[in-house]
Amino acid sequence: MGTVHARSLDPLPMRGPELGVHPDDIEAPEIEQKQEVLENKNVVVQQVHIDGLGRTKDDLLTYEIKEVFRAKNLIDVMRKSHEARQKLLRLGIFRKVEVVIDTSRGDGALPNGLDVTFEVTELRRMTGSYNTMVGNNEGSMVLGLKLPNVLGRAEKMNFQFSYGTKETSYGLSFFKPQPGNFERNITLNMYKVTGQFPWSSLRETDRGISGEMSFPLWKTSQTLKWEGVWRELGCLARTASFAVREESGHSLKSSLSHSMVIDTRNSSILPRKGGLLKIHQELAGYTGGDASFLKEDFEIQLNKTLYWDSVLSASMWGGLLLPIGDKPTSIADRFYLGGPTSIRGFSMYSLGPQSEGDYLGGEGYWAGGLHLYTPLPFRPGKGGFGDLFRTHFFLNAGNLCNLNYGEGPKAHLKKLAECIRWSYGVGIVLRLGNIARLELNYCIPMGVQSGDRICDGVQFGAGIRFL
Repeated sequence: MGTVHARSLDPLPMRGPELGVHPDDIEAPEIEQKQEVLENKNVVVQQVHIDGLGRTKDDLLTYEIKEVFRAKNLIDVMRKSHEARQKLLRLGIFRKVEVVIDTSRGDGALPNGLDVTFEVTELRRMTGSYNTMVGNNEGSMVLGLKLPNVLGRAEKMNFQFSYGTKETSYGLSFFKPQPGNFERNITLNMYKVTGQFPWSSLRETDRGISGEMSFPLWKTSQTLKWEGVWRELGCLARTASFAVREESGHSLKSSLSHSMVIDTRNSSILPRKGGLLKIHQELAGYTGGDASFLKEDFEIQLNKTLYWDSVLSASMWGGLLLPIGDKPTSIADRFYLGGPTSIRGFSMYSLGPQSEGDYLGGEGYWAGGLHLYTPLPFRPGKGGFGDLFRTHFFLNAGNLCNLNYGEGPKAHLKKLAECIRWSYGVGIVLRLGNIARLELNYCIPMGVQSGDRICDGVQFGAGIRFL
């Protein structure tokens, strides 16, 4: 679940770094070369061989290696061969790729001709995995079964089962990239997710199917998605409020959504520079189902490296949920705010509208954060384990409420500007590679409103997305 996104459960991530190879994990190529080639300023790549292919189709790899033929000198050949190796590894169908550059031999060989050979080792037809996954303040055990390169053109079938502290899910997905453009791909999902939300005394089970298409456009990454999900809501405890009991039952949501992302950060977990812009829209009700709404939300983050190896980071989140028709919005679609990954100093998703101690979410929200990350005092473990830690000074603020849509935009802004919750504090941040991060903060919550649940003092947070 996203930190402040709707209560609707998300299926397991079926694609991403675990299906391919991250560029940071790719080592420099091993290149064999002969001294006589170095003496030629200009060279011609005459042939490119790929050894070790089994079920992989040749036409898929033609797109990935074609730039090697355009190299004009040895340095260019080395660089383009390494880039081609990166592309081959990114496909997620090879366990190993090595590069050999040699002078051309045989009939028709030119004095300055080169042959480039990629020696590949394909992944097995079926692989299993066992690992853990960190979400926002929750952990899961994940069992997976993958069928890489199912049809010979980098398609992937993936089955995953996840058992977590608050969520249990399983799903089946099919992923197919466009040959020559890995970022342009389609994904089909079938899933079932069951989650528990104690702050709302709610249990939710989602059974759904979805199809999405991702593609780059200029400097952005775009995703179009259709999702149909059967949702079953129930009470988690006998003490659940009447408002939660009233929303219990079955519903069907069919929605179209679009997201756009521009990400220039050097790291998604603890960036030192760059920015992020993420905009998401979802329209439900026009393709069927009994949920009808329009939802808009965004995320902005800017990072700047300062003196003494410190980083200043500013972020902003916001969103609106607009009901369509006379039917009110569902507790499963509203936004939630508060906790160690958003407005620190407040309990998890425990600010805003509530009934008898159960938090019901809101139709409008905003949240902002200002952070200063510095090295540990006296730099213990510099150059090694100590560099995974950062000292953290923060100031967070935000608000979550329901809106009267007959009043107009000015009234909405005024309501969102009232009763602002905010907090400040200091803590320690631990980066767990490019996977997740942990925070241990001392928080001082301010602007507390009636019904808010606070966490004054030490607060621990774990997740992948922080305000």
